[in-house]
Amino acid sequence: MAESVDREANRALRARFDEVHGQYRQLRSGLDELRSRLAELRVTARSDDGQVTVVAGARGDVVSVELTPAALQARDARALSGKITSTVHRATAAAVAATQDLVAGYLPAGSGAMEFLRTGDFDTLLGRADAVMRGGERPT
Repeated sequence: MAESVDREANRALRARFDEVHGQYRQLRSGLDELRSRLAELRVTARSDDGQVTVVAGARGDVVSVELTPAALQARDARALSGKITSTVHRATAAAVAATQDLVAGYLPAGSGAMEFLRTGDFDTLLGRADAVMRGGERPT
């Protein structure tokens, strides 16, 4: 009887290992493609009047800022500064959202890593890992 239980437990463990290993292989195989797509990601935002254009990369880094000649003719430095700042904020926020959407396609659904990308909350990420280590939930 004990031998039968051990065999069943071993089969279940092996099946779970195969499942997790398959997820790992799938994630790993897509990593190079993800890196390439992130390196190429560019998001463009324009001010409401079209005088300021900002391009941001995957990390929300500003790649370029372009001003039309009309933006400089107003000679209102404070207004132009505000326009540039708000356009940069829109571009970087859109780039972060685009990055999250792109990465989501490469992570298992419901993964702690995906939740971390959305919230930036290390406590949730580590708390979930702690629960998995204690056997409180299965990793995905």
